[in-house]
Amino acid sequence: MVNLFHNISEKNQEKLLKLLEANTLFFKKNTTILSMITEDNVIGIVLSGYIQIVRNDDFGNRTIIEELEENSIFGTLFSSISDSEYDIVTKEDTKLIIIEYERIIKSVQIHNVFYTQFIQNLLQILSDKINEKNERIKILTKKTIRNKLLEYFKIVSKKNGSRNIYLPFSFTELADYLAIDRCAMSRELKNLKEEGFITIKNKKITLLYSIL
Repeated sequence: MVNLFHNISEKNQEKLLKLLEANTLFFKKNTTILSMITEDNVIGIVLSGYIQIVRNDDFGNRTIIEELEENSIFGTLFSSISDSEYDIVTKEDTKLIIIEYERIIKSVQIHNVFYTQFIQNLLQILSDKINEKNERIKILTKKTIRNKLLEYFKIVSKKNGSRNIYLPFSFTELADYLAIDRCAMSRELKNLKEEGFITIKNKKITLLYSIL
């Protein structure tokens, strides 16, 4: 994913963040941070660390909506995080920048090279996020657990250019990400392994079939 500050010098980054009245926040691992972001209409930038946007519905079902690593962005423009069912949880010590969306809109009249570059980077990231959401839709609309798993493997394998997939989370979280039952997923992974589709070693999954 494109860095939001791609082609912007550190000096101009400081000017940009001051112009946008950005806030830099630090959070420890396993902290629920949504309640600490007081403004509704914001853009958050993950400078370092790793966070998850999680939905817990009224029936106790947990679904991982998004995973956000370094240089990822999030906010009310992209996810329904203002809904009371949503939480943002840090999975590592994390450093964020929070910018009010209104500040970005008000600053569009500013004509300088680094601000123009910032907007170009932001638009590219938004395009990437749309692609990610479309990929997620492809996974979740598959009818069976097997097909959801195979579609997920296909997408990750193509992105990495390798048949080796290293899960960024636990198998329980993989089930939450795919919105499927953990035990049913385990049975299907066992079936795929026994049928020669995959091998599994810890969090490494190797595809033994063509994804073309």
